[in-house]
Amino acid sequence: MQAEACIINSSVNQYWLTGFIFNGYILVYQTGESLLFVRRPHTLSGENIIGIRKPEQIPDILREIGLTIPKKVLLEIDTISYSTAVRLQAALEMPEIGNISSDIRKIRSVKSEYELNQIRESATIHTKVYELIPSLYHKGMTDVELQIEIERQMRLHGSMGIFRSFGENMDIFMGSMLAGDNAQTASPFDYALGGGGISPLLPLGANGTLLTPGTTLMVDMAGNYRPNMDDMSRTFVIEHAPEIAYKAHQVSLDIIHTLEASTKAGVSCAELWHQAEKIVKENKLEPYFMGTEQQAKFVGHGVGLEINEPPVLTPRSKEVLETGMAIAIEPKFVLPGIGAVGIENTYIVHDDRLEKVTLYEEALGILI
Repeated sequence: MQAEACIINSSVNQYWLTGFIFNGYILVYQTGESLLFVRRPHTLSGENIIGIRKPEQIPDILREIGLTIPKKVLLEIDTISYSTAVRLQAALEMPEIGNISSDIRKIRSVKSEYELNQIRESATIHTKVYELIPSLYHKGMTDVELQIEIERQMRLHGSMGIFRSFGENMDIFMGSMLAGDNAQTASPFDYALGGGGISPLLPLGANGTLLTPGTTLMVDMAGNYRPNMDDMSRTFVIEHAPEIAYKAHQVSLDIIHTLEASTKAGVSCAELWHQAEKIVKENKLEPYFMGTEQQAKFVGHGVGLEINEPPVLTPRSKEVLETGMAIAIEPKFVLPGIGAVGIENTYIVHDDRLEKVTLYEEALGILI
């Protein structure tokens, strides 16, 4: 749809465009001219900032300042409610509306050097927090108890406390911890692995499982130390684990190192999935790859202001990696009776290589 303007009112895209978040709307004309219509906070001021009480005021304001009222406008249909879209359409007297959500996410997938440096900084702090995990563990802990200690260190190191995800019903707090067979529990959330959670109200991640010798613990706690985030998972064994856990984890390392060596700008996202799948099949681990009861059909995703940005590394993806993208690659296995093993690293895509920014030890850690 050829549109004359777009309206932005999601928090993440407001921040991306302006560097701050407010209650209101950004009206961007095709010519590049933009206006901020702000309901809250009242303290915001600037040349292109106009205070309003309701969106119905916008047409009269545009007439007063000599701007045309656009007849074809794009809205963030993927992230706003139907009632909000209908109200904006009526308030701005728009006969036609379209969707700009996917276009903005695609544009955002290629980061500026400023944004990439935020990801690098976040990953550096993320590593420092993960280095503390063995010292936070003690025998007799549950996954929730250890997660609480990690979350405390995250906040002390500058974590924002939540991280943003794209999509409906994608609530998550500060990350996911999966111990033992809880790693097999399917979740309604569109993440690599699930977990039962501590309540049906938030069915994801740690569920109070006792950290028992012979099982594994996968830590996938958020790298939300800067507005643009990194993503990193590491696996620990509780004292010891069966040999299959070490084998499957090594296969995960083989996959990620193979992809590291062969990936650069211009490589298709589907190719990364197929390379990973080939190694999994060669090692006869297909029943355990990316889950058991519910297997995820991707091996990675973009990261940035949201933890699940384009591109997505799926077998049917048509996307191609571009210089300036940031991606997380996460080949993981779930072993019944043992738990999850595997790894996740964040990379910045360059013309000729991947730059790994998550630098914590990749081998299976031991909690004793």
